[in-house]
Order: sequence, then structure tokens, then C-alpha cells
Amino acid sequence: MKPRTPIAPFALLIFFSSSITYCFAGNVTYDSRSLIINGRRELIISAAIHYPRSVPGMWPGLVQQAKEGGVNTIESYVFWNGHELSPGKYYFGGRFNLVKFIKIIQQARMYMILRIGPFVAAEYNYGGIPVWLHYIPGTVFRNDTEPFKKFMTLIVDMMKREKLFASQGGPIILAQVENEYGYYESFYGEGGKRYALWAAKMAVAQNIGVPWIMCQQFDTPDPVINTCNSFYCDQFTPHSPSMPKIWTENWPGWFKTFGGRDPHRPSEDIAFSVARFFQKGGSVHNYYMYHGGTNFGRTAGGPFITTSYDYEAPIDEYGLPRNPKWGHLKELHGAIKLCEHALLNGERSNLSLGSSQEADVYADSSGACAAFLANMDDKNDKTVVFRNVSYHLPAWSVSILPDCKKVVFNTANVRAQSSTVEMVPENLQPSEASPDNGSKGLKWQVFKEIAGIWGEADFVKSGFVDHINTTKDTTDYLWYTTSIIVNENEEFLKNGSRPVLLIESKGHALHAFANQELQGSASGNGTHPPFKYKNPISLKAGKNEIALLSMTVGLQNAGPFYEWVGAGITSVKITGFNSGTLDLSTYSWTYKIGLQGEHLGIYNPGYRNNINWVSTMEPPKNQPLTWYKAVVKQPPGDEPIGLDMLKMGKGLAWLNGEEIGRYWPRKSRKSSPHDECVQECDYRGKFNPDKCITGCGEPSQRWYHIPRSWFKPSENILVIFEEKGGDPTKITFSIRKISGFPK
Repeated sequence: MKPRTPIAPFALLIFFSSSITYCFAGNVTYDSRSLIINGRRELIISAAIHYPRSVPGMWPGLVQQAKEGGVNTIESYVFWNGHELSPGKYYFGGRFNLVKFIKIIQQARMYMILRIGPFVAAEYNYGGIPVWLHYIPGTVFRNDTEPFKKFMTLIVDMMKREKLFASQGGPIILAQVENEYGYYESFYGEGGKRYALWAAKMAVAQNIGVPWIMCQQFDTPDPVINTCNSFYCDQFTPHSPSMPKIWTENWPGWFKTFGGRDPHRPSEDIAFSVARFFQKGGSVHNYYMYHGGTNFGRTAGGPFITTSYDYEAPIDEYGLPRNPKWGHLKELHGAIKLCEHALLNGERSNLSLGSSQEADVYADSSGACAAFLANMDDKNDKTVVFRNVSYHLPAWSVSILPDCKKVVFNTANVRAQSSTVEMVPENLQPSEASPDNGSKGLKWQVFKEIAGIWGEADFVKSGFVDHINTTKDTTDYLWYTTSIIVNENEEFLKNGSRPVLLIESKGHALHAFANQELQGSASGNGTHPPFKYKNPISLKAGKNEIALLSMTVGLQNAGPFYEWVGAGITSVKITGFNSGTLDLSTYSWTYKIGLQGEHLGIYNPGYRNNINWVSTMEPPKNQPLTWYKAVVKQPPGDEPIGLDMLKMGKGLAWLNGEEIGRYWPRKSRKSSPHDECVQECDYRGKFNPDKCITGCGEPSQRWYHIPRSWFKPSENILVIFEEKGGDPTKITFSIRKISGFPK
């Protein structure tokens, strides 16, 4: 018997994607093996990069980083609510310049998969659907209604006008309608089936010249291809034997929620899942996400999805390669591409190599041969014999043999060098010395909001209104205010005890004030948005003003009839009175939508309203409902920048009028007493988001990405709105530095 075959030096097989020239002109078709582009079967290795989750200045670098990682295709959703801000009012500038993004992909000589939706989920606010649509009479989300068809047609026509479909010489080789509707179709009864059929037919009628896909849709009509979304899709088969096996979402990490911990998916397991997919006849594979990016402003969904959408992707939130993940997958892609001809043109045969070991061999009459040797045992390494040669297979791994002889890659053998990321603090520096005293210390301007009604009330109503139906998501904030009279004979006024305020809410968070003083806060979480508040309340004899600031933290982004999920207060009671419990739920409540500072736009550098800003070198600490503004220098260098908000409470941040997003360094909590974080993750065995958790007791998000392109050389205006109190003097920039690179 021959000795074990060593792994060939990978330098012999590095896949130089830049050497491949794509010709976009021509139709895209398919057969059971793959997409056929210009008459040639091709393997597609795709990377999800969402254009609104980064900025135009980052797009060329992100696309190039993906290409260098062995990817030949970029995928993105289209985000309706970022494009149609109000009915018929469209926006395609800045981060939402879809055409510019696709043309950058085209210039890189890469393909594009465009997932138009128009529903996208994606942990994006309201699933990417405009909130205003819910309030148009007769509109039902994810139904055969005119607005869905109108937006789909708008995007398709725009792509046609710019000649971006492959049939026109552009990069778009696939388009998607709807998204994961199969999960929820049964909830809609016969109407669900009608809608799925309508969506497919509506898409095909657009005549774009490239195939349409529907992911996680189990009853797609021909010629629409159904596809798989999962951590593993090797066992997936399309509903028609004439269709290729497509994996639209392989999740190399997972999203985070405020209060949640850090999920990690090991590089070995990701590579195993990809290799198994191609081993079992897959030909189109997409990483969701390859670069997750940032939920700038109030675009995060959930609710409770963090501002960071890093996703532990191969390219991190800041645009830097995450190693060893990026490097390990690059090697994998190179190995798979060496097998392309055999995979797409050879006959497949399967050989058992043991109880949990097998080989899939692809060979054709020309002599081309490629083999994938898999060990599905999640505990034990195995030695197998294939074609009279012994091969060592680590547990839960696949070895790739592009010539059916030599192993060029094993998914469990990580050779890419790990990188170390450091967030180096950089104190906020004033743009110039203070004109008041020449000091070089940072001068802050401070404005404090009133707790409760500012200006004129929006309306008065007995009882409670739904938060979302009232704000229509124009703001996170809604004030509920009322007043009570406390008799001087109340016992708690005499003995020093305090009554207890009890509040029930559908979500998502709340700050309670009495007589302008913060009494406490409460919130739900990513798995259960409703919550109950129970805290002592300080009351005085006579009239007492009760002001409750209700907050949303991103709107529901998926689920059956998700647009009907509400938020806001449903019950308010105070216990501890001589007469027992005082129920305020039927009282007359006065409502105010949003904050005064929001209404005046004081975060905008060009605002012209008179505000009583107070200038100080010593800004107040732990003061709720406070706006802070400082004029700062750009941090030196060209590395990415984060805003360190560890010592702040909860709120919103802007730089030069650009929305950094929600901040909330909320510490992570266990979901159950047995829910522990891990010191080291065992890659072996099937992954789930709770398998390899870290960050117990740590802030869910400490740093908030500020793109370099948002900075000016000087006079950068940083604005913070703090809801419950923090220390602004501890806010710093942090420069993201990385060491260690792929071999």
C-alpha cells in the first residue's frame, strides 16, 4: 500500500481571479448542472455585500477584496425603503446609489446577483419595505398588490436603461423575486399560494433575459429556480431536475442584538459546508454575508439588531479581511476552481469509504477527474483508502483532489495566518483652540430636552395608542404624559417609603420620568420585545407630572403578518396609595412625537434654528435627555475609525450630519442558566448560532463605525443624543489596526 499522500503546496494552485476575463454580452441560461453563460457552464462563488451597509468610498475596495478572495460574483438585495422615502419620491444617491455600485462590480469584471425582493428581511428595518406602505388603505404586505409590482418594475427598468443585465452586456446574471416566503406561505392560506405564483409570473414577465430565482420557496413555477438558505445545503435538491443546485445564503457568522452575545462560526465548518455543497453537485454558492457592514442611522431591524452588522463575515464591518477566515476560504475557492471542468462536465459517482466517510468522483472522457473525500464523523479522524492510496481525513472535513490523486486542500487544515485586531484609542481633539480662553481642551455645547411635552402637544387621548402607528417610524421616540394629584395625607409621604410604578409595554424600551427626574428604564430583547417595568417612583404632595418616553429599536423585519406587530405602552399603574393601586391606563394622556432636537434638526451642520446651547469645557455627566456637540479633528492616518461609546448609556450619534446610528453598550445576558460562553470553539459537528458564543457580560457593541469619507480635514461636528445618562468626556475615536496576513 502506498504511503499517505501529502497535501500539495498550495502555491501550485493559487487561483488568480484577476486573470479571468469575463465577457458579459449574451444570454444566461441553465441546465441541471449549472448556469450557462455565453454557452459555457460556470461555477459561481458569490459574496453578499449590501451597498447601503457601507459607503461609496468603500465599494471599490470591498469588491476588490472579495475578488482577491477567489470570489467571481457579488450579490446584494435592493432596499426599497431606502429608495422610496415617500410615495413616488425616489432616492438613488449616496449609499443608495445602486447603479454606481453595480458598475463598480462590472468594472472589476465580476458578475452580479440582484435580489430585488422587494421584501428582503435581512435584519433590515421593516424587512426593507417602506413603513408608509402599511398605511395606504387596502395594502397587504407580500400580496399581489400594485405597489410591489410597481417598485419591481421601476428597478428592472432602471437596470435595463443602464444595460446592466447580462443579456445587454451587463454583469447581472441572476435576479431574485421575494425572499424566504416559503417559511410563511402556509400562514396566508390559499392567498399565500396565489401570491407566490403571482410574484413568480410577475417577475418572469419583466423579460430581463437572465434567470429568476426564489429562495426557500418550495412551489416555484417553471422557469423560476428555487434555492436554498441554510448553514448547510449539500442535501438540497431543486424542485425540477432540469434546474441547477443554488445556495443563495450560506451564513459564515450570524447577526447580533443589543443585549445579545457574540456568535462565531469556525472557518473549518464554513469550508466544510461549502466543499460538501460542491461535492454534491452544487454550482452556485453565495456567502451571506461576505461583508456585513453597518446599519447606519435607524436602518437596523429586528427589533434590537445592533448598529454593527459585522456578521463575523470574511471581510469585517470596517472593510478589513478577517483572518484566518478570509484566507482559509480563499484557498478553498482556489481548490474548487481547479475542479471546475470536471464538476460541471464529468459524470459523478459516489463511493462509500466507511460508515460516515464517502467519496464523490467527477470524471469525463477527456481524462479530467476531480474527487472530494468527506468524513462526516463529528468526533473522530479517519484514514480511508481511495484508489489504493491512504488518506487521512480529520473529523468533519473534506479533502479536495483536483486530479483524483493529490490533496490540495482539506477544510479542517487551516493554514491561513490569523490576524489580530486592535482598537487603538484616539482622544477627541478640538479643531482649534477655544476662542474663550485659548485652551486646547475640547469645548462641548450642551442642550437638555424637556422630559415630556415640548412645544404644542400632538394630541390628547384617553388611554394608550400604538407607538408605531403613531410615529410611523419617523422617529424612535414617543412621549406619553399625564399628571396625578397626590393627597398630602398619603402614608408614603410621611414614612419615607415610595410608591411603585408598574408599566407594561409591547416593546421595545422605555424611560420613566416623574417631575422631570428619571425614575428608571426598562426594555425587551431580541427574542422577546415586550417587557414589564417595576420601579419605585418619587412623588410629592400636589400635582405630579408623569412622562414616559417610549422607544423603538428597529422594526420587525420578518414573520407572517409582521407589519401588524405593534409597540408601546399598554398599562400603567402605581401601587402604594392609601386607597390601593392607582390605574392610569384610562387616564387622559397627552402625546408628543419625537424629540425637540430631532424636530429642529440640531444634528445637521446647516441648521438655523435658535437653540439655547450651553458652552462648557466640563459637560454634565449622567444627565438624561441631553444633546452634546463638539467640533473635532479627523483622527490621523487612513485606517478605519470607530466611535468608542463604552461610557455612554443609550442614544443616537451623528458626524457632520451623517447618521452613525443607534448606540447602546448594553451588556450581554444569558438566555438560560445553562447558556455559557466558550473559551474555544470545536468546529466539529453541525453549527447553530448558539454553539460558539463569546462576550458574556460584555457590551454587545462598544465601537460604532464612522467611514473615513464622512470626515473633513477639520471642523468635524460630532453630535450625540444621550437618553439616560453617560460620560461624554470618555468618548474617544478608536483606530482599527490589524496585524497578521494570509500566507
